[in-house]
Amino acid sequence: MEPRRPLPLDPIATARDHWTTNGWTDAAPGMAAVTSVMRAHQLMLAKVEKALRPFGLTFARYEVLMLLSFTRRGEIPMARASSRLQVHPTSITNAVDRLEQAGLVRREPHPDDRRTTLIRITDDGRRIARSATDAVNEQVFAALPLAASDTEQLVAVLTRFRAAAGDFTDSEHAEH
Repeated sequence: MEPRRPLPLDPIATARDHWTTNGWTDAAPGMAAVTSVMRAHQLMLAKVEKALRPFGLTFARYEVLMLLSFTRRGEIPMARASSRLQVHPTSITNAVDRLEQAGLVRREPHPDDRRTTLIRITDDGRRIARSATDAVNEQVFAALPLAASDTEQLVAVLTRFRAAAGDFTDSEHAEH
C-alpha cells in the first residue's frame, strides 16, 4: 500500500470553521478534539498493525500476549484479561482463539476453580511477543512524530481525560 499524500488543508480545522459558522461555537472545540483523537487513533493503529503484521498479530492479540508476558506465571483468568484490557469478554475469546490456533497461548482449567479458564502463554508466544515488541518499539513507540516533551504532555492530557471519564480510579496516575 502506497503512503497517502498529505491533504492540502486540515479537514478537521475546516469542519471546526463550519461548526462555528453554523452557530455551534461552544461545541466546535470539543468536535475538533474528538475528531482529532479519532483520526490520530486511525493513524496510530495503522502503524501498529503494519509493524505487527509480519508476526501474524493484530493489536488486540498483541495486547493479550503482552499482558500474559507481564504476569509472574505467564497466565491469567480469561475474565481478568478482559477487565485488564478493558474489552468485552467476547473480544478476549476471539483473540485467544486465534492465539491458541497459532500455538502462542493455551487454555487451561484453573486448579482451584472449575468455573475459571486460565490463558497461559507458550514459549513460542513469549518469543513472538518479544520480537513483535522490538518491532513496535522501533517502528511506532520510539518513532512518534512528536518531541519527547509533546509526547509527555499528550499522555498527561489524555490521562486526565480518561480519569475524568471514569476509566480508572488510580489517583496517583490521574495526576500525571
